[in-house]
Amino acid sequence: MKPSGLKTRKTERLVALVVIALLLFCPPLIIVVDRLPSFGIGWLPVYLFSAWAIVIGLAAWLMEYRAGR
Repeated sequence: MKPSGLKTRKTERLVALVVIALLLFCPPLIIVVDRLPSFGIGWLPVYLFSAWAIVIGLAAWLMEYRAGR
């Protein structure tokens, strides 16, 4: 059985991840990235894919963190 301290800390970290994801995908930030000068490459798809990969990676890391202990 898990101590309640670990469970609440994990919940706090997941809530923080949701807040980070909301900030990364908020429309004002996406508009700023979309209007960056492009030198043959569009920055919006690169930003969206990178932000998505970071959020998925952090979620996987948080869910597996201390799973073996």
